[in-house]
Amino acid sequence: MLRTEDGVRIDAAHTPSARTDVGIVMAHGFTGSWRDRTARRIVHVLSGYGGVIAFDFRGHGRSGGETTVGDLEILDVEAAVRHARVIGYTKVVVVGFSMGAAVAVRHAGLRGGVDAVVAVSGPARWYYRGTKPMRQVHWAIEQPFGRWAARVAKRTRIARGQWDPIPMPPHEAAGLISPAPLLIVHGDADTFFPLDHARQLYAGAREPKELWVEPGFGHAESAATPELVRRIGKWISSNFS
Repeated sequence: MLRTEDGVRIDAAHTPSARTDVGIVMAHGFTGSWRDRTARRIVHVLSGYGGVIAFDFRGHGRSGGETTVGDLEILDVEAAVRHARVIGYTKVVVVGFSMGAAVAVRHAGLRGGVDAVVAVSGPARWYYRGTKPMRQVHWAIEQPFGRWAARVAKRTRIARGQWDPIPMPPHEAAGLISPAPLLIVHGDADTFFPLDHARQLYAGAREPKELWVEPGFGHAESAATPELVRRIGKWISSNFS
């Protein structure tokens, strides 16, 4: 169990690796958990390229607090990154999916302290309602019955109210990540965020940066094949060879 700067308990697990110098922090998507089968599968593959610290964001699963859907979650990532350093990893990479991708980008831009970032299926900007799944997400966040449904069905506790102030959007934070390398991975079959989000993130970032547009790839953890995760792991290793 980790604890954030603002006192929130974060449920986390560490999977060691034969490669002892690289620590990979995995940040899940909205309503996800490191305990989900899809997340555990990704952790297993990534552990071939470094030790993995997977955790539940605030308001998710067994972590405390309530989710702010991308704002204060940078403190959760910071707690995991700090723990990775404490247990001896000299290189730390954050791999985020969907909401976790937005948080990974914002954390790296605003807090720093990481050696590389991978953003998979992430949004570039806030309040996007251009797809049916994202309209459903906004309903869950904004409506009392939606928040109740998320709590009961997904064990996700959503903070009430609106952001004040509005956090820096990911496409702006991406410009602050350099000199740490940034990998953006997005599918052309993503039903949540179309490709223009990935392109906006890429345009906002400075070198070193890469954009992988994956044919047929859907959204985030549930669509990530072992082969794609292995390619991400190899990209991580290539930065520290």
